[in-house]
Parts: sequence; structure tokens; C-alpha cells
Amino acid sequence: MATADRVVARPTFAQHVEYWILRVISTALRPFSWRTASRIGAFIGGLGYSPFRIRADRVERAIRAAFPEFSEARVREVARESYRGLGRVTIESIVLSREGQAAVLGAFSGEDGWERLEAALARKQGVVLVSGHIGSWELCAAYMAARGVPVDAIAMHMANPLSDGFFKRTRERLGVRVLFDDEAVRAIPRALKEGRAVGFLSDQGAKGLASTFVDFFGRPAKTPRGAAVFAIRSQLPMLFVAAIRQPDLRYRFVVEPVPLANSGDRERDVDDTVRNYTAVIEHAVRQHPEQYFWQHRRWRRQPADTPEHLREP
Repeated sequence: MATADRVVARPTFAQHVEYWILRVISTALRPFSWRTASRIGAFIGGLGYSPFRIRADRVERAIRAAFPEFSEARVREVARESYRGLGRVTIESIVLSREGQAAVLGAFSGEDGWERLEAALARKQGVVLVSGHIGSWELCAAYMAARGVPVDAIAMHMANPLSDGFFKRTRERLGVRVLFDDEAVRAIPRALKEGRAVGFLSDQGAKGLASTFVDFFGRPAKTPRGAAVFAIRSQLPMLFVAAIRQPDLRYRFVVEPVPLANSGDRERDVDDTVRNYTAVIEHAVRQHPEQYFWQHRRWRRQPADTPEHLREP
């Protein structure tokens, strides 16, 4: 039992196989530097696009819908790099977690807006961080931890409990404390009162999560509202953070402020704040579309009355 509320089923044979493949890959990569491992990850991830075409048609449709001005060649380029980026994120986090925090710092070329994070932390009242599946969401939290920031990451359980545990240990070796969504209601207020930074990946709708439908690239998408609820409840600073990959394969850590709505109507303010951070995430994706995780179905859950032309592509 992972928490008092969640019963973990016995792993299936397929899940055991998946887990041991993950362990074999992790062990095989130990002799390599993170740069070499990153290139290997990109190669493996790229195979998902071509030749295997895993969800490739769906990914291309999503990119076309978000960027109707893109040529077909540009759509394919963005899709291919998205698959390669997913491979990088997975392999880099595994390798760097074994090398330590000094190696994490070496994977970054600098930051933009770090002073905003420092100023928010100086209040010692907690900071709400929002991000999306762009760049390296794993190393984004790891970089803050390596710089001495007490950071918690809100995560959803994976279907495979063995892989779930593997990636939890990976994140913890990187200095990031993991709070699973089924314990978040109790754990997040405590973490914020301790003056910690609590990070939410707020660009993926999920069944059971309190959410708001807001536009993402002009189409309604179910969007988690937890970050907005906690920030508004205690009037805490909210910041968008991301680790954006640079041409030399290193990352640049970026921080942007997210305004909290303050009309006095709590429900409306939460919804408006969800819109605010979704707009910031969309802006980041427009700047770096090839670094976004297009494989997840961002418009999978929509209001029942969504017009046909705005439904999931």
C-alpha cells in the first residue's frame, strides 16, 4: 500500500518485463557521459517516430492543429524532434541521477529570471511553480534542487508500480522530493508552510483531477487547477519554470512570473489563473514547438458541447 488510500496491485508479467528492460538500459548506459547518453536517448526516441510510427499520425495531427501555418515538412520535423526529445529526457534523467548534482549543474548553460525565484523563496511562505511537458521537465526540478532550492514535484502514479518506484528513486537521487497526487491534498499545504517550492505539471488533463476547461492553441482542453487553488488560497507567488534545450545539448533554466487573478470571486479567480498559466505554457511551446511532448493527447478531454471544428484533431 503506497498511502493510506491507495492499494497497489501485484505487477503483471508484462510490467515485470517492462521494468527489467528499463533496468537493463539504465545499467548499460552507466559507462557513458550524459551527452553520449543523450544522443543515444534521442536515437531510441526517434525510432518511435520512424520507422515504428508509434502514435505518429496523431502527433502530426496535433501539430498541424496548433500550427496551421506549418508546411508538411515542418510538421514532420517538429514531430521527429519531439520523439527524439522524449528519449533524451528519459535517458538524461537516469544517467544524471547517478552522476550527482554537480553533473546536473554541468548540463545547464545558465538561467533567465533566477532572481525571481530567489525573491519568491525569500518570503519563506512557499512558492507555487507551474510547468509543462516542454524541454526537460525532469531536469528542470533537478536543477533547482542542485542550486539548493527545497523543491517538491507533484506526480501521478504510473500504471506500472515497478516503473513508478524506479522513477521516484531517480527523482529523489536528483534531490527532488516526490509527492504523489493521491497524497497531495495533505502534503502540499505542509510543504508550502515549510517554505518549499512545489511544482505542478499543469498541461495534461487527467481523470479525477480537479480541472478547468481553458483554450490551448484555440481548442478547449481540460487543465488541472491545483496550482491555482493553492496559490490563490494563500496568496503565494506563482512562477512558470522550464529547462529549454540549447543547440549544444545543454539546457537553459527559465523563470517567468504568472499573475494571480484577484477579483475577489474565488472560483472565477482560480479559472482565470488557470488561463494565465496555460497562456504562458502555450507561449513557451510556440517558441520551442519541437521540444513539446506532443505524444500526450492534450485535447483528449473536452466539454460535451465543443464544436466539431475545435475537437481533438
